Amino acid sequence: MIFFDLNFGYSSLAISLMMIAALMLDHLLGEPKRFHPLIGFGNAVQKIEKLLNRATKLSGLIAWLTATLPLCLLSFWLQHTLLSMGNTLGVWLFNIGVLYIAIGQRSLLEHAQWIHQPLSQGDLNLAREKVGWIVSRNTETMDQRQITSSTIESVLENGNDAIFGTLFWFALLGAPGALLFRLVNTLDAMWGYKNERWLEFGYVAAKVDDVMGWAPARLTALSYSLLGNTKLALKCWKEQAKHCSSPNGGPVMTSGAGALQIIIGGDTYYHGKLVRKRPMGKGNIATLEDIPRAISLVQKTSLLWIVVMLTLSTLTIFLF
Repeated sequence: MIFFDLNFGYSSLAISLMMIAALMLDHLLGEPKRFHPLIGFGNAVQKIEKLLNRATKLSGLIAWLTATLPLCLLSFWLQHTLLSMGNTLGVWLFNIGVLYIAIGQRSLLEHAQWIHQPLSQGDLNLAREKVGWIVSRNTETMDQRQITSSTIESVLENGNDAIFGTLFWFALLGAPGALLFRLVNTLDAMWGYKNERWLEFGYVAAKVDDVMGWAPARLTALSYSLLGNTKLALKCWKEQAKHCSSPNGGPVMTSGAGALQIIIGGDTYYHGKLVRKRPMGKGNIATLEDIPRAISLVQKTSLLWIVVMLTLSTLTIFLF
């Protein structure tokens, strides 16, 4: 049984086992407590933006390359060096370690639970504070319905960004792919706003994120659909995703809401301005009890992806 081929790269079985190991580390340890590399990257990105932002697409491209190229090239170099040395253990540790850092499943689901707890106790002020950690919209005047909807939207959309998109690019390119996707996603989250400051400068960051997120978002949407009310999820995806501002968030959130048979979304405030948004999903208005259901859907999707990878690995071994 071959786990790793130094001339070609990863076997599908190796990829599956690395994914399982990284997800287990994330489940057991959560995010690094003292220093998270992505937080350090975010701090560096703020300095890059202050230095290079000229409110033009060219300055945005230069800043994007400045932020991503050094880390990605270093990652590819380390990967190549370990492979050329035949250091299989080093390759496994490197890939598992990078994927563990890049994945944010436990953090995402814990944040949702931290919102659910005060919300279930009627403490709206604390719930507003907690939901402000995971969304960019104004939370100061949110009621229980808006907090609930925002939490579920974040769980569904960030399930793709923080977990499944990362796994997808890891399966294609290993640790460098997972790292690149998370850097791209982080830059979009920081620079991809459509206002005077970011519209031109953040154009490249937003478009690259759209491209890299296109395939995993649709696989995530399909996974949500299969694990819930499939017919309704696919219907919501087909009819509602095109009305969403995000080309990748739309399929993920509409299918997820349909799978759960709930309604989320609607008008909200961003940076003090009212933004009109269509509701997503069909069924009952999302309630407090639907937050754990959304968490469960993401957890089941993680398991589904691992099962599919292991199944494909087994078939590959026996057929080829």
